[in-house]
Amino acid sequence: MINAGVVIRPAAGSDLEALHALAAGAGLGMTNLPPCRERLGALLAGSAAALNGARKAGAQILLVMEAAGEVVGTACIFPSVGGDWPFYSYRIGRLRQTSQALGKVVENTILTPVNDYDGSAEVGGLFVRPGLRGLAAGRLMARSRYLFMAEHRDWFAERVVSELRGYQDADGRCPFWEAVGRKFYGLEFKEADRISVGPGKQVIADLGPKYPIYLNLLPPDAVEAVGRFHPDGARAHALLVEEGFRFDGCIDIFDAGPTMTAEIDGLKAVRDSRVSEVEVGPCEAGIEVLACHGAGEGFRASRGRAELRGEMLRIGPELAQALQVETGDRVRHVEF
Repeated sequence: MINAGVVIRPAAGSDLEALHALAAGAGLGMTNLPPCRERLGALLAGSAAALNGARKAGAQILLVMEAAGEVVGTACIFPSVGGDWPFYSYRIGRLRQTSQALGKVVENTILTPVNDYDGSAEVGGLFVRPGLRGLAAGRLMARSRYLFMAEHRDWFAERVVSELRGYQDADGRCPFWEAVGRKFYGLEFKEADRISVGPGKQVIADLGPKYPIYLNLLPPDAVEAVGRFHPDGARAHALLVEEGFRFDGCIDIFDAGPTMTAEIDGLKAVRDSRVSEVEVGPCEAGIEVLACHGAGEGFRASRGRAELRGEMLRIGPELAQALQVETGDRVRHVEF
């Protein structure tokens, strides 16, 4: 199991090479973890600025998982999407048409370009080294984001979204992109993925479809890909659902992956967490908790055994060291 010595913390400039190595293994579609040192460096600089108060729309906060001094996972939080560069989605809708002359009723599924999520927070970029999968590392990385949001609640609005990577076949081909995106943008999927953040979104506004797309005009494999997540995304989807996210009918405009949404205050980790004063000492009983301490660049989260004794939370020395707390400090915690 992942033990309490593993720490989730904000990414620093010194993490550039480690993040680049992770990005290289993540594959296409991980927009928030680009395998490019220049872009990663810009993201790290932007994350540091956001943690220090420059949280303009589109700012991205990078968190990393550190184990034995090595970065083995990452995830990100956008305090607010949209703003200068609108957040585009396709909303799945139904259009019912009736011909009295023919006595015929026809229903079509249509995709309409929308900016429904502008101003929402977003979580994404969740990736842990493959060898750690199945050891609760992904769950630890994912849930730490929500404790961060709870600790910095005034940084965020009411809603949070998460775009799951869309379906690709075994050869890395994206059926929806081939049927729709390529025809409008004239780009390879890899290039579209590269420009899909920040100022690149202007390309979407300039060249993307302005009117609804009828699904019955698309090839069957493209239709089947609508709202379907990448084969590697099953665990990420399950974690989102467990936390309280739901699919409410919007998909990514490039790969048709589902956009999941939730109310921040309704997230399980936010709703069920509480703040307690810490007592450090032997702790072999109790329950497994996820706990965090610190704000901004000083934020740290980890997991370990804890005993709730009235208003006091007793934790072991290892968890205390991971969180950099001592007896008398206060931490936010939730059952893991």
